[in-house]
Amino acid sequence: MKTLNVQNCSLLEIIKKVEEHLSSHKESFALKLTLSEVESFGYASFIDLAQNFLLRFKTPQVEGEYINLLFEPLNSNNSFHTQSNSSEKYGIKSSFFQIQKEKKFSFLYYYKEALKHAKVTVRKRILNLGINRGDEFKHIQKLYPNHFNSQEFVGIDFSASAIDYAQKSFKKKKNCHFYCEDINNLDSLNLGRFDMLISIGTLQSSTLNLKTTLMHLVQNYLTKDGAIILGFPNCRWIDGEMIYGARVPNYNFSELGTVIKDIYFCKKYLQQKKFRVTITGKDYLFLTATSIRKA
Repeated sequence: MKTLNVQNCSLLEIIKKVEEHLSSHKESFALKLTLSEVESFGYASFIDLAQNFLLRFKTPQVEGEYINLLFEPLNSNNSFHTQSNSSEKYGIKSSFFQIQKEKKFSFLYYYKEALKHAKVTVRKRILNLGINRGDEFKHIQKLYPNHFNSQEFVGIDFSASAIDYAQKSFKKKKNCHFYCEDINNLDSLNLGRFDMLISIGTLQSSTLNLKTTLMHLVQNYLTKDGAIILGFPNCRWIDGEMIYGARVPNYNFSELGTVIKDIYFCKKYLQQKKFRVTITGKDYLFLTATSIRKA
């Protein structure tokens, strides 16, 4: 492993050295600094550096008065974003299925807050579109174990293997139901109305029309006093790491135009329908909407 001695360097100089190294060496390396220098920059700066250069920030090594900050290049080909579209793109054998959002603080914290703001404990029927293996329901169960069994949970996903996994995970829970179905064909299930709708990173799928899908859900699946939590990915998953910043075709850098446009439409539409709307989050941007309509 190559060591880059960057003592007495400014952050711009460190960035330049990293760029020069990666241009000729796609391999792990270390940045060698003094403890006081690392504390001056802050570890968060080096986490950001790793994110921007598609690196994994590994456990630093102390060497006397110096610290070696270790970085490992990510395998950019190990990503569900590069895989072909099919119902099993998100199945149990996919890269997507291996993602563990529950181990990512910036996802779990803001999802927890969105559930609280949407008053999840008073909701009796909860629908999740794009449930995959059931993680969002598991979080609710862990956060509110005294309420979970008195609520009904319905999860929809287009991946048969993911739905099978979720059904097995919740097989002892008679209040949890899972269906393998295309969201475009949701009406065929005759599910009725729900007082909470959750969808994380699904309604933006290329197989769905976000605007018409959202309007149809609000008009036909949500009760008058219902709530909505929508999660918009502002990140990419590469080699098991959550990398900040949305990416769109034809750009080799983070570009937020599309996600901002989608959030703006959803917020404006829901406000017109008498919902109070908040936007929070970081790597996932959470739109939380609660009805202010009279029941």
